[in-house]
Amino acid sequence: MISAGLMNTLQVTVLVLVAAGATVVVRTRTRVRQVLGLSVYGMLLAILFLVFQAPDVTLSELTVGAVVLPIILLLAIAKVRKREQ
Repeated sequence: MISAGLMNTLQVTVLVLVAAGATVVVRTRTRVRQVLGLSVYGMLLAILFLVFQAPDVTLSELTVGAVVLPIILLLAIAKVRKREQ
């Protein structure tokens, strides 16, 4: 089992990574890179939920935040680009 001090350190580290990931998503200007950053952010959130011992929420976040939402956004971007041409 992981000690309480190590678990607290792990939780703080993942929280800092999630905050950094959110900042990267917001500051990115290119749409496709922003969607890819959003996918990485979804993975970081899933790791955060896993560290805080919520496996059911972790699976939901992996499915929706890291896979489905980025695919839908990339398809929408492709459709908009096709219409512009």
